Amino acid sequence: MRRPGLLLIAAFCLSLITLTRAQDRFADSALFAPPIPDSSVAASRTPHPPQQIVAADLDNDAGDAIKLSWQLSPDDRMGGQVKEYVVLRGTSSSGPFDELGRATRGESTFVDNQATLGTAFYYKIIAANYDKSNGKYLWLVMSQSEIVGPAQSQAQWFNSSRTGILIGILLICGAIIYYIMAARAGKLFYVRKIAGIEEVENAVGRATEMGKSIYYIPGTQDMDQVQTLASLSILGRVAQMGAENNTRIEVPVARSLVMVTARDVVKEAYGRAGRPDAFQENQVRYITDDQFGYAAALDGLFLRERPGAIFLIGLFYAESLILAETGNSIGAIQIAGTAEPSQLPFFVAACDYTLIGEELFAASAYLSREPKLLGSLKGQDFGKALFLLAIVIGIILESLGIHVAKFFNG
Repeated sequence: MRRPGLLLIAAFCLSLITLTRAQDRFADSALFAPPIPDSSVAASRTPHPPQQIVAADLDNDAGDAIKLSWQLSPDDRMGGQVKEYVVLRGTSSSGPFDELGRATRGESTFVDNQATLGTAFYYKIIAANYDKSNGKYLWLVMSQSEIVGPAQSQAQWFNSSRTGILIGILLICGAIIYYIMAARAGKLFYVRKIAGIEEVENAVGRATEMGKSIYYIPGTQDMDQVQTLASLSILGRVAQMGAENNTRIEVPVARSLVMVTARDVVKEAYGRAGRPDAFQENQVRYITDDQFGYAAALDGLFLRERPGAIFLIGLFYAESLILAETGNSIGAIQIAGTAEPSQLPFFVAACDYTLIGEELFAASAYLSREPKLLGSLKGQDFGKALFLLAIVIGIILESLGIHVAKFFNG
């Protein structure tokens, strides 16, 4: 008998809470607040409605917004009778109209971000004047505008505010295509010398003279990282040099997918060097995915085998200094490279040569001189120069009061 009684009490409490919330919600709405009982006082405090309401599709959107604009009420002034505007929306000119949002005094625009593509909507705007105490309306008077509509949202094919971006993309793509075609035609382009890449051949030669192996570490991350991809392109060149000099190259990796890819890269490099039979699959082997377990395993390999040259090229994190310091302690020549800013100081301090930032990505084009890579590199350099020039010109024009941003914003 106790359980039905408890359920009855719980149901009563829930109904009371729901009723209280509903009353609070209606009390907060301008549509349900109590009016001024005295009609003469109400007339003196009732504001004029806004005029010339326009409902039109919002430009440069995906078709889910309608912009409303209106002429402010004559009573919309400091100390005037307008406290706020209430925007109502309906799917028919005869209603019903639901409250969509509110605009503060002095605002003459409102964006309906809840529009549905292809659906016609009707709008009207209420100018409201009221007084509140403790969150409750003491009185409220309002006047509503004429109904406008139907208005429909439309999706635009092109965002005109991004015209500048389109022009920049076209210029850079055109430059890349031009440089690739010019490189294929045999035109020679100047590429700034990168010390770390210039010393690759010397590092391989030193390991060969000492009769020691080469260790190549392509970072600790997987193939979804662009730094890993750039590292593997450099690995192909280093492996080819090692094969030509009959110097064994070891590639211990931290990811299984990197192992498969690196194994193919090294095998292909041995083939280009004319020594495909010298390649052994255990030259590229998987160690572990664990960050510091991988670093500890490499440290052990460095100390036991004492390679003549170590390449640390790719994406590294906290293990970078551990690896670089161990390689430095055994006297190996070390060439490192990463685009991770937080790890560059460690490589600079502990390695002989360091590829900094984008030098890592330019290294493959620098080593291979392949037309596609070289043309892409030169095209990107053109884009950087273009953006720097645009920034300088923009600063000068803005300083002179010439606002060119209006052109790009449509």
